Amino acid sequence: MVAQGALHDFARTDPNRGPSVPTALSNNPRAGQWRSDRMSHNMVADYKRFLMTDGEGIRCSLYVSGCPFHCVECYNSSIWDFRAGIEYTVELEDKIVEDIGQNFVQGITFLGGEPLLNTGILIPLAKRLRKEFGHDKDIWCWTGYTWEELMRPGESEDKLELLHLVDILVDGRYIKTLHDSLLQFRGSSNQRIIDVSQSFAQGKPVIWAKLHDQERFIPEVYGKDRVSGEGDAS
Repeated sequence: MVAQGALHDFARTDPNRGPSVPTALSNNPRAGQWRSDRMSHNMVADYKRFLMTDGEGIRCSLYVSGCPFHCVECYNSSIWDFRAGIEYTVELEDKIVEDIGQNFVQGITFLGGEPLLNTGILIPLAKRLRKEFGHDKDIWCWTGYTWEELMRPGESEDKLELLHLVDILVDGRYIKTLHDSLLQFRGSSNQRIIDVSQSFAQGKPVIWAKLHDQERFIPEVYGKDRVSGEGDAS
């Protein structure tokens, strides 16, 4: 595991790694440098039911533990440690599957931590969900990797195996200097919401067709409308 506070570009000679990579505001790995089988302890930091913040529709969200990207000002830095949280169990998996089966739930979201470094948990879970629900329920996944990094020769096969089970990928590091509160489902403008099946079919990242970032901050709009209305009434 990379020590907290020591940020490195481990792939200095590797070009074309995707938007805003390399960055001095996170660690930047070589292809295959970080692997789930060496780093993961099959721990989860949290499981949340019936949310509307972690992707489209009402969802359940599984937060896995451990992330070596160490993005500066990451809001989940408390779970960078791969030993944080609780052990993933069959009982928890059964509960997740039961919750996903509710008619009003659109799907599940994998977050962290770094999901692609916890494939020992997420590949079996994703396969079980596909077996039970097919594509009636969708799978979203956040990752610090860019799509281009995941496609590099030498990247570990388990990452691509999980990726092939995912419908929507939100990719890229959080970069604090590119933070934008108007972005849909992501924190910085380098990050993308990617349609995975279309991207594999076309051989390049394809942006999710339903993307709609805000142009103005909603509370600000409401506030101005309220003030305008009060002025007219007087």
